[in-house]
Amino acid sequence: MRLLFSISGLTVLLALTGCITEFYPKTGESQSLLVVQALLTDQPEKNVVKLSRSHSLELKEKSLPLEGCRVIIDDNNENSYELEETEPGTYVTDPDFFRGMTGYIYTLRIYEMNAGETVRSYESIPMEMKPVPPVDTIWYEKVVIPENDISGTPVEGCRVYLRTVDPEGLCSYFRWDFTETWEIRIPYDVDNNKCWITRKSTSINVRNTSILTDNIITRQLVNFVSNETDRLGVRYSMLVNQYSLSEDEFSYWERLQNVGEELGSLYDIIPASVSGNIHCLEYPNEKVLGYFSVSGRSSRRIFIRDNFKGQPDYYSGCIEKTVPRQPSPPGFNETVWEVTYDRYTQAGEMYITSNKGCVDCTVRGSAIKPDFWDEE
Repeated sequence: MRLLFSISGLTVLLALTGCITEFYPKTGESQSLLVVQALLTDQPEKNVVKLSRSHSLELKEKSLPLEGCRVIIDDNNENSYELEETEPGTYVTDPDFFRGMTGYIYTLRIYEMNAGETVRSYESIPMEMKPVPPVDTIWYEKVVIPENDISGTPVEGCRVYLRTVDPEGLCSYFRWDFTETWEIRIPYDVDNNKCWITRKSTSINVRNTSILTDNIITRQLVNFVSNETDRLGVRYSMLVNQYSLSEDEFSYWERLQNVGEELGSLYDIIPASVSGNIHCLEYPNEKVLGYFSVSGRSSRRIFIRDNFKGQPDYYSGCIEKTVPRQPSPPGFNETVWEVTYDRYTQAGEMYITSNKGCVDCTVRGSAIKPDFWDEE
C-alpha cells in the first residue's frame, strides 16, 4: 500500500504504477458491469477491496477479476491511502499504515487504467464509520427439526443465538456474518487423521433496531447448524461478527434479501436490479454493482461439543475390497490407498479404498490447527 497526502490542495502519490484493462464494452445487453466488494472496519487488520467485471447483465456466472487498477481510500481529514494488489482483482490495505476509525468519513475511488492512462473512474458516496456495541452473549440451543425437506426425517442440530446491549444507542442497523470451523477425524491409523475445515457464511442477516425502546437485542438468530453433516461430530466453533450499518447500507442488504437469490458468496452473483453506493464519473448512467461497506465491527466466538443424534458416518464405505498384502498394489498411493487399522500389524490381507479422503483428511481440510483452537 502507498500513502497519499495533500499539499495545497494537490494530491501527491508515492510510487505510482499503471495498470492494464483489456475489455471495455460500453452499451447493449452484452455490457459488462463493474462489481465491487469492499469492506472497511475499525479492526487492526487488512481491509480488502475486490474488483471484477460481470459477463452479462443477467449475472448468472461469476465475474472475472479486474486487474491492475488504482484503488484509493480518502477520509474527511484529507488523508488518502492507496491499496496494494496482492492477487488479480484483490486490493488490500497495510494495517501498519491504515486502520479505519469510527466517526471518520471514507470515500472509495477506483481507476481503471490502460497503458498508464485512466479510462474509467469510479467513486463511492462518502460513508461514515459508525461505532458498534460489543456482542454481549452468544449461546446455542439443541433443537430437532420435525421434517427435513430432502429426507422427510427429523434432523437434530443447534441454533446459535446472540444478545447485544446498546445502552448508549450507538447503532440502529446491524448486520451479522460468521466463520465456522470444525474438527474432523479419520478413524484409521493414518498420518493425517485430524484436520480442521473452515467456511464463511453466505447468508444475509440484518436487523433494524430503531423501533426498540431499550436498545437490547435479546435473541438474535445467527444460524442453524444441522447434524446432517459432520460439523458437530467432534468439536465445532463459530466466530460471529457484528457490524454497524448506515440506514442506506441496511436498505441495500435488505433489497438483496428481498430479491430472494441464493448467493454463492455475498458477491459472487449479485442481482443486476440492486444498485449500491458507487458510480462512474465519466458515465453517470452506468450501473455499478456491489457496495463500499464502512462499519465498526465486534466479534465473539463460541465452541460447541455435545452429543447430537443422527450423525452421519462418512467413513462407513471406505473399505471397498480386501487384497492379499503386497508391497505395492497397482495404482498404490495414486488411485488406491490402504485403509489401516494398525500400521504395525502385518497381516496377510490389506484393505483398499479408491477414496483418498478415507486416509488423508487434508483432502477436505487443513492439518494445521487454528491458533484459536484450544484443547479441552
